[in-house]
Amino acid sequence: RLGARSRLLAAGGGVRRARARRAGTLPVVSAAMAPRFSMPAEWTPHERTLMCWPARADMWGSLLHEAEASHAEVANAIAAFEPVLMAVRPAQAAAARAACSAGVELFEVALDDSWARDSGPIIVADEAAGRRAGVDFGFNAWGEKFRPWDDDAAFGARALARLGIERVDATDLVLEGGSIAVDGSGTLFTTEQCLLQPKRNPSLSGDEIAERLCELLGVTRVIWLGRGLVEDDDTDGHVDNICAAVAAGHVLLQTVEDPADPNYEPAQDNLARLRDAGVAVTELELLPRLDWSGPPTVVPYTNFYVCNGAVIVPIADPATDDEALARIAALYPSREVVGIPGATLAKGGGGIHCITQQIPTP
Repeated sequence: RLGARSRLLAAGGGVRRARARRAGTLPVVSAAMAPRFSMPAEWTPHERTLMCWPARADMWGSLLHEAEASHAEVANAIAAFEPVLMAVRPAQAAAARAACSAGVELFEVALDDSWARDSGPIIVADEAAGRRAGVDFGFNAWGEKFRPWDDDAAFGARALARLGIERVDATDLVLEGGSIAVDGSGTLFTTEQCLLQPKRNPSLSGDEIAERLCELLGVTRVIWLGRGLVEDDDTDGHVDNICAAVAAGHVLLQTVEDPADPNYEPAQDNLARLRDAGVAVTELELLPRLDWSGPPTVVPYTNFYVCNGAVIVPIADPATDDEALARIAALYPSREVVGIPGATLAKGGGGIHCITQQIPTP
């Protein structure tokens, strides 16, 4: 997901692609009437967190055991604050059970990959009625990049059946959970680079996609950012690597200080779009880079996960980790901030937010 996954994939070397075209700024789209169900903000109370155990051995290669350890470390950290449901291939269940704490329940199921944020369902809620439903979007492995993806495409429905939550069939619209963020007060954030990538929903315009998101997720406006991180080849610029809603109308935005950094101009464009839309922005210009033999790889602190009572944050650079954790803690004063090494997940193309999916309480 951060430019590394396709290069780690051994069989066939993965899929390389030209970057999505740079679209013009799309208008903010408002729904005429908010539906009954809406997607809660990530900081609202959770029943549990959904995760998936690393499954694509040919992608992880020699890093597979490190990836398993990283997933277990994240799961165990979250389990100190709320229950975790870990989906796992039956053949790998014993390894997962040995690595995970008692607060992590296993769910044996067929999987292709381990990015629960993207293949899992998105829960919407009707707070007045105390009801929930799970929106099951279409999934095609980030624009048909990694085969096979059949089991991951079916994972949303299987997870909802396991959870006993009503399913909303939205499989005609391809969407990964990491491509959107909501503030819980009607605003959804996404990137043109990802949602307008032609191998996801080629027959739909940006306006049509936005209208569907308003309908399915109960938002009333969609704010289009331009591009995600330059290093994020695999997902075509997922928003959860650059922008996290931290309160109604307020986001934490990944920027960089050096104008020579390739992320500088896209970040400044995103900053301008958010300000033009009247969104309060806190900038986080700290962006660790990994020194390793693979492709250019970053570990964005903004790819954190908010669970009950805590914020689980990827860390990767002792020179900036403490400052980043302190700044995130200031945004969540009632929560404990927990830093977990994020290098292995980044080498695999993702981060802590990418491997987690919240299941809000009814």
